[in-house]
Amino acid sequence: QMMKFAWDNYKQYALGKNELRPLTKNGHIGNMFGGLRGATVVDALDTLYIMELEEEFQEAKKWVEKSFDLNVNGEASLFEVNIRYIGGLLAAYYLTGEEVFKSKALELGEKLLPAFNTPTGIPRGVINLGRQDTRSLFSPCSGMSWSWGWASAGSSILAEFGTLHLEFLHLSELSGNPVFAEKASTSQLGVMNIRKVLNRVEKPQGLYPNFLSPVTGNWVQHHVSIGGLGDSFYEYLIKSWLMSDKKDSEAKKMYDDALEAIEKHLVKKSAGGLTYIAEWRGGILDHKMGHLACFSGGMIALGAEHAGEERKQHYMDLAAEITNTCHESYARSDTKLGPEAFRFDAGTEAMATRLSERYYILRPEVVESYMYMWRLTHDPKYRQWGWEVVKALEKHCRVEAGFSGIRDVYTTTPTHDNMQQSFFLAETLKYLYLLFCEDDVLSLDDWVFNTEAHPLPVNHTNFKA
Repeated sequence: QMMKFAWDNYKQYALGKNELRPLTKNGHIGNMFGGLRGATVVDALDTLYIMELEEEFQEAKKWVEKSFDLNVNGEASLFEVNIRYIGGLLAAYYLTGEEVFKSKALELGEKLLPAFNTPTGIPRGVINLGRQDTRSLFSPCSGMSWSWGWASAGSSILAEFGTLHLEFLHLSELSGNPVFAEKASTSQLGVMNIRKVLNRVEKPQGLYPNFLSPVTGNWVQHHVSIGGLGDSFYEYLIKSWLMSDKKDSEAKKMYDDALEAIEKHLVKKSAGGLTYIAEWRGGILDHKMGHLACFSGGMIALGAEHAGEERKQHYMDLAAEITNTCHESYARSDTKLGPEAFRFDAGTEAMATRLSERYYILRPEVVESYMYMWRLTHDPKYRQWGWEVVKALEKHCRVEAGFSGIRDVYTTTPTHDNMQQSFFLAETLKYLYLLFCEDDVLSLDDWVFNTEAHPLPVNHTNFKA
């Protein structure tokens, strides 16, 4: 019902725009997608299909067929286009077999390849989706790629270049073109090359900093985070291994080694007994955890399933403790929704201390971990916690024409931010729905979710690292 309400209002007031502004009842385009439109349509396709909202799914499919234009100009985030558009189209194709989704995914995927044209093959963060002309890849026109202005000294971001692997392997598989995966080791294009660079560079204390130069292949500074800027890199290591039907041993080893370093250097316990993952700035810990880092409970549980028997229980316990901490960040707020970041310092535990970190923008990471923890333990508290979130969303985020983020989770009369994020339909509502489904609906044995919650099938790819 929540999904139908979110979709119906998007369709009525913002169809073809990227997101709905539910208070002003109009659409929002934004600057992340470089001229692409319909982010909410593509992000919502698989959720509508899984929830058997057939009429709404057909509306979304029709928009993709008739109105989804890929001949656009403009600067797009490689990462966001990949996880939302490529991921959404691939998942829709694998769930339905409809060719239109496959052809759009492949056409768009080709437009992303010039981003890899750097001295190291580590892609830059921004790509111009305009007319592709190989002669002009390095000139200031279409196909040109560069790095986000705010990224440290023109560097590439770990979570961005490290979150391409799942989708690009499927693009290679479906197109029969190894350039996406770089099956041919002579090519510098492709996601396999990213691992080579990362294996070559020295990791401080075994940790992966968030910024890497696409020119030199060296770290630009030593900020380490399991939240934003780092998060989905780690997620895609364990998921690459699972998607390969556990054949991609390189990914598994990179994940195991990274998790060991994270546990050794970043996992802490507060005075009140809450386990959290701190951030690391050149060896100095910042005792804060972002909402984005709350996916890690689910990730660690997913990886624990496949650890040795003695490590398995250890990691399941760690996953449960981190998920509990993230639940506390919700439980300790007046709205029962969690803040963008919460701290463990100066007597504060699992609460935001800064005004700028008190907002909630319909993010999915906490309910994502509830879903994984439920599937892997069947402890009923995870469903209870999920239901708390459903009630809080209905009470505080539902407005007349959709759902909106709120600016302060610590007041019961919050101000709304007037944005129904596309990931609310792609992720938050999907994970909540799956939390209350039987385990065989998108079974974790057969499907791997990309970082936008788009399901990709296991073992569809034969490319090996």
